Amino acid sequence: MRFEEIYWPPIPKTLGWRRSLSQSNGNENGNVRVEIYDQTYHLRGSDAEYIAQLAEYVDTKMRLIGQQAATVDSLRLAVLAALNIADELHVLKRKYDSIASDYNERAEYLAGALDEVLQEARRTG
Repeated sequence: MRFEEIYWPPIPKTLGWRRSLSQSNGNENGNVRVEIYDQTYHLRGSDAEYIAQLAEYVDTKMRLIGQQAATVDSLRLAVLAALNIADELHVLKRKYDSIASDYNERAEYLAGALDEVLQEARRTG
């Protein structure tokens, strides 16, 4: 499969990133034209606006890294951007897992407390 023919699964819209009309050109067939680091890609998917937002995010990452890195090789910048995005994902996943664990512990505690109250009510009532 060529990169231009990537099919994105239907993904709900997340995070209200701004859409740049100069970077994307979607149509009713789910085709979208995006520019990432001055390269044009023609992609297809069920949510052209979301694909455009992702492309804008990757483009921004590559440009920020390009300002800091000593390389102008777009492949190296793409790999560095991918590593940065993967790091963001894993940091957020660890935070989510921690919050979910805290939530589950609290829910178990409250369920136990509720069970005790209900059992006491049955005994007295």
